[in-house]
This record gives sequence, structure tokens and C-alpha cells, in this order.
Amino acid sequence: MIGLISATAAGSAGCRRVASAWPGRTRVYEGPVGDAVRRAFAECEQLVCFLATGAVVRLVAPLLTDKTDDPGVVCVDEGGRFAVSLVGGHAGGANELAREVGDLLGAEPVVTTATDSVGLPGLDTLGYPVEGDVAGVSRAMLDGAPVVLAAELNWPLPPLRVVASGGEHTVRVTDRAVRPAEREVLLRPPSLVVGVGASKGAPADEVLALVEDSLRGAGLSVRSVAEFATVDAKRDEPGIVEAAARLGVPVVAHSASALAAVEVPNPSAAPLAAVGTPSVAEAAALVRGGELLVPKRKSAARPAMATCAVVRRPARGRLAVVGLGPGARDLLTPRARDELRRASVLVGLDQYVDQIRDLLRPGTRVLESGLGAEEERARTAVAEARLGHAVALIGSGDAGVYAMASPALAEASDDIDVVGVPGVTAALAAGAILGAPLGHDHVSISLSDLHTPWEVIERRVRAAAGADLVVTFYNPRSRGRDWQLPKALALLAEHREPATPVGVVRNASRPDESSRVTTLAGLDPATVDMMTVVTVGNTATREIAGRMVTPRGYRWQEEPE
Repeated sequence: MIGLISATAAGSAGCRRVASAWPGRTRVYEGPVGDAVRRAFAECEQLVCFLATGAVVRLVAPLLTDKTDDPGVVCVDEGGRFAVSLVGGHAGGANELAREVGDLLGAEPVVTTATDSVGLPGLDTLGYPVEGDVAGVSRAMLDGAPVVLAAELNWPLPPLRVVASGGEHTVRVTDRAVRPAEREVLLRPPSLVVGVGASKGAPADEVLALVEDSLRGAGLSVRSVAEFATVDAKRDEPGIVEAAARLGVPVVAHSASALAAVEVPNPSAAPLAAVGTPSVAEAAALVRGGELLVPKRKSAARPAMATCAVVRRPARGRLAVVGLGPGARDLLTPRARDELRRASVLVGLDQYVDQIRDLLRPGTRVLESGLGAEEERARTAVAEARLGHAVALIGSGDAGVYAMASPALAEASDDIDVVGVPGVTAALAAGAILGAPLGHDHVSISLSDLHTPWEVIERRVRAAAGADLVVTFYNPRSRGRDWQLPKALALLAEHREPATPVGVVRNASRPDESSRVTTLAGLDPATVDMMTVVTVGNTATREIAGRMVTPRGYRWQEEPE
């Protein structure tokens, strides 16, 4: 919950704006400011104070205990110009909250945390448990001193500005139960799956003691446990659910038939009779693959009511396929920005890389290539993800529309995680400039026959013409392809009047953007190139006040008889 506190009319207005935008996420604290701050500090995970920073410093100073437990505090000035991350920038989430509040109110987020200020990810913000000399290693990274990455597990991490050897400071990625050395940070990846079986009524204390003893005996860290895995019949067993909750991990259940198909070293007739599979603990831990580190063990109670097994799951790389939009920076989505900053490897067309190079974190490895190398980029991105890296593969517009998502996903198997990040397509950007040409059913067709035979393209154009669909042509004309657009327009002209509106937009959303509305008969194909999107209306499309409009067909818009 986010506590909202204010003292003036302007501050109260800001509170109302935040509260209305985030219902259920916020609570407005009324009454004397000092009392409101103290109550919110005790009851909320974060605070947004519409007060002077000096006043908030004096109010919260006596309440501070430890940066890992204190709520994040953001201050917004009286004029609503700045959202200042004051306390708990990383652990309390104040840095991100300042950015969110800034986006909401049109305020400038002010973040003074050293790593955030220079674009480095904080070691305590990576989403993994962290131990050791966080401050010292972070300071070394900031100072440009060599920091060694000792990755016992190749987990997908953002760029950390690290080296392979030769540094006095170390970031170690491990799930082993070791203590951090001097000038070392341990990152605990979620690499361990604990398979759990339990008799009806098994106490949570018994389940938890078994799991912790098993991990301790194998020299594994409980902080790297990703989940408890069990059979469907036991997904709601109170002892399993409570033990998992105490460790802060989810319970993931699998069908008995799926577990029965898993080959295990210690099958048993008892679970087969009880729940339909000869193994619960081992099979549930192994069902998604991995290395069995702890074979099935029984709890120490007599009779034993719980079993467990531990598997180290394979490290999975991460491929984010990111749409950059049509070119304007303000049409790049916040999610796309986040993925660009999360990636340790960026793969893309050189001219697209140039558009967003300033958004990348220091140390990001950039693999760029020129036009015509789409297949190579797709294979490279997938290969880097298979090595365990966090990869961003970029494309213009939406990466799934005539861009990189299709070839990349054709290469990718289920051994990596794939995330799609949508972007504003060229058709949508052009449509917004033209007016509302896509107000009813529409289709996009690429006129490039480099990879698609013209016979197939022509069949699609004929179908769109006969179906009276608005058509957006991508890749309409280049120096080597100058006859396809006139041919496509002629096919449409067989079904549409010469006065049918046609919108032509070049470099949509970019500084040299140009657009015009003409007609099917009046369009000169020679004025079109590869940077242009051509939108041809259907039989209902009209030019109204210089804008291209395709009616949606609402009944209330029909003309009276």
C-alpha cells in the first residue's frame, strides 16, 4: 500500500490525482501532517508526501530503522514539478515510485542513488537475494575498478560492468551454501526446485524441517529455492502450503500422469496407490528437467509424513523481442525501455540500434548488422539466449509485424524464455496522422517479393479488394521493385472508384515526416519509397476536412431514410 500525505490545497489535489489513478493501491492519510506521516510509515510499504523535502526529513528521521525494512519515501514539491526519491531508493522501491509518480503527474523524477544516476543496476535491485559487501562492490563498479563475475550458474543478468578476472571485488552467482568472502557479493539465483510429497495432515514444521535439513546436507542455499513442486492431489495440502509460504515460494502442482512419465531413481508403490504416480517428490522436482542433487528423503518423524527431493533446474536464457515503434522517442513504450535496460546483449539493425543506444546500460554488449541480415540476427539472438544471457532483439514498429519476432521464434525452442514487447506499428502511426482510415475492417500487405512470391501477394491483394477491406501497403516500392505498387493499385481499382481516398505517409513520427491524402486515380507511385506507408480506403472511406475517415458502421450514424 502507498500512503499519500499532503498539507496544502495543491498537495491535496496531487493526492487525489494519484489516488484516482491507482485505486486499491493507495490510501490518503488525513489529519495533522506529523501524525499522518507516522501512521503511514508504520502501515504502508511506500509513502508519497506532497511536502517539502526538509519537512519530510525531519518527520521520518526518528522513524528510520534499517534500509532493508524502511518504506520507500517520495516527496513531490508544491508546484508538482519534481518527484524526489528520498528514502529507500532500492529496497523500498522509491526510485521506481518516483519515476511512476513523475509519469503520472508530469513531474521530473529526481533519483540520487549512485548506481541509478550513472545507469548501472543496483546489485540489490536485480530481483535475487543478495549477500555480502553490496556497498563495497557497488562502489568499485561506480569507480570503474575491475569487478570479477564468478558465475557458477550462467543466469540471465543485466549488464554489470564486470570482467572475467583480475579484480579485487567479486560478484558470485551461486546457489551453494557458502559465506561471502571479503569484498564479495553473492547473488542467489532461483535455481532450486524442491519436490515435496506429504501424507494428509502432515505438519508444516515437519515439511519445512525436512526441506531445510536436505538443503543443508547438500550444501545448498535455501535462498535459491524457486518453488515447491508436488502432485495435483497435494496442491492444497496445508502443511505443504504453509511451509512454502514461510520460505516465500510458490507451490507448483503437476498432474499424476505427467509425474508418472518421469523416470526416477526411487519409485514406490505407496504413492502410486495413493495419488496415481510411483513418485511425487523426485518426479515433481524433475518433471521440467534438471540435475537431481538430493534424491528422495523422508522426514525424521515416526511415522514419516513428508518426503522431498531437490533438483537444480537448467539456467534459462531470456529473449525479449522488442518493438521500438515508428521512430519518435515518445512512442517507445515504457515496457520497451525497461527491456532495453534489462538486457546484457542487444541484437539489432544498426540504424535501429542508433535510435536507442543512449538508453542502454553501461556494459551492454551490442551485436549490430546491416540490411538484409535478418536471419543472421534472429539466429544470433537465440544463440545468445541459449548461452544464458538476457537478450533484447529489436525491430521497428511492432517486432511481430514484418519484423524480427517471426524469424526469431522460428529458431527458438522451449529451452529459453521468450517475451514479446509490443510497439506502435507503422500502419497505426500512419493511420493516426491521416485521421481514421482503419476505422473498420482492414488488412496489411507487404509488397516485397524478396521472400514471398508475387503470385501469393497478388492473390492476397485480390482477396482484400474483393472483400472491400481497407489496405495498408508495407514496403510499397524500392529502386529494384518499381512495378508492384502500380499493379496492386490496379487490382484494387477493379473494385473501387477512382476517387477512393488514399493516404500516403513517409517517415511517420520522425522529424522529416510528410503526409498527404490523395485518390486511387491520383496517386503517383513514383513519389513512394520504402520509408512510405500507403493506405487505400474501402468503398465507404471518405475525405472529411482533409482527413481520411472510414466509418465504423454504427447504426446511430446511419442516415435517416
